[in-house]
Amino acid sequence: MDNSLGEFLRARRQAVTVEDVGLPDSGRRRTPGLRRDEVAQLAGVSADYYVRLEQGRELHPSDQVLAALARVFRLNVEAAEHLFSLANPRPSAVRPMSSPEVDPNVLRLIANWDRIPALVTNGRLDVLARNALGVALYEGMKHADNLLRLTFLDPEARRFYPDWEREAVFKVAHLRAVAGPRPHRSLLALVEELSRESEDFRRIWARHDVRARTQESRRLIHREVGELILWHVTFSIDGSPGQRIFVAMADPGSRSEDALMRLSMTHAVGR
Repeated sequence: MDNSLGEFLRARRQAVTVEDVGLPDSGRRRTPGLRRDEVAQLAGVSADYYVRLEQGRELHPSDQVLAALARVFRLNVEAAEHLFSLANPRPSAVRPMSSPEVDPNVLRLIANWDRIPALVTNGRLDVLARNALGVALYEGMKHADNLLRLTFLDPEARRFYPDWEREAVFKVAHLRAVAGPRPHRSLLALVEELSRESEDFRRIWARHDVRARTQESRRLIHREVGELILWHVTFSIDGSPGQRIFVAMADPGSRSEDALMRLSMTHAVGR
């Protein structure tokens, strides 16, 4: 029996501490996080009711209960929406994967950004297209056709991403956000592949973090130009559901901007 809701609740309960919710610390605990009775108390439900939720024996919690649990677990907007969708899945709510074809106008757009690395990705973080600087940024990395495979299966990923754990957690949280309660079979296939090949992926996937990342700074170590600190942002593509443009920019006048310029010039000469 599918118990996605219970698995999510258990994972989020274990990620919250008594300090997070203002409860007194009663000493050493056998497992991390809150106890079930503590969650029940904070959410205003009986302990037995909450146990039934985690065990999958209570399938129809009210919106009020779900909102209370989202508050107790300190869920962000995406994670709260994920909680509600797990509790109330639509009969045909399998999320389709986007088309692998990228609109020619989008290709022309990113090709004109000669000093900004740009990729077009789908929900699985398959790279559907990239501009010249986007190619140069990931040149030499294995599995560069999929950013999750690159992160978890390329031995060089921990050097390329010096903040590897943070990067890995964000990518997996993105995949959870895209998956929803009824993931597309191609997304499930990727999860199964990464689960077989990477203990780290299995560990992070089991956390049930949910976050659709939109913008943040990131540190990379490029084999040619060294450290890059880049601000990343993604944009949805109207007319191409599931596809996003992923761009990276350096602060004006920074060493990272200079490094990107050198990388752009080197790559242009090599074409």
